[in-house]
Amino acid sequence: MIYPIVVYGHPVLKKKAEDIKQGELDVKQLAEDMYETMHHASGIGLAAPQIGKGIRMFVVDGSATEDEEIENFKQVFINPEILEEDGEPFIMEEGCLSIPNIRAEVERESRIKIRFFDENWKEHEEEYTGMRARVVQHEYDHIEGILFTDHLSSIKKRLLKSKLTAMSKGKAKADYAIVFADGKRG
Repeated sequence: MIYPIVVYGHPVLKKKAEDIKQGELDVKQLAEDMYETMHHASGIGLAAPQIGKGIRMFVVDGSATEDEEIENFKQVFINPEILEEDGEPFIMEEGCLSIPNIRAEVERESRIKIRFFDENWKEHEEEYTGMRARVVQHEYDHIEGILFTDHLSSIKKRLLKSKLTAMSKGKAKADYAIVFADGKRG
């Protein structure tokens, strides 16, 4: 099932997501739906809040990229917790399916250690570096109620303010189904 993607201005994107209790929902089916939604929108990561669900879950799949570092990186993250973030910070341009047609440079740490459950409720503790760390940090931010625009300098935020305000008022276009804060679809 392909969900519409919630865009900037929707309150679910700014709330810290809730933990999922084992057995309360079909996480395998939800993961499949999230992958399908993400692929349809040409993304490499998607968090549950981006489809209007305030739960701590996100998926990553870099198979559609030509980036050797992430092309074989496919994982479901349930109730993740970043344990460490360190390493040489690096700046890279990011975009987001919930903020269509806007990209900006974001600085992130180059290494993370994270604990999470997969779709079979098997617990993992993994270390990621480089692009893998960046993608996980971006999606993890979503379940913390943080958007990549929150990492921008005040000058860059001011430059984007009119576009973001328009988006929050239902004026945005994307090549995939989107839903605005008022529930209207674009």
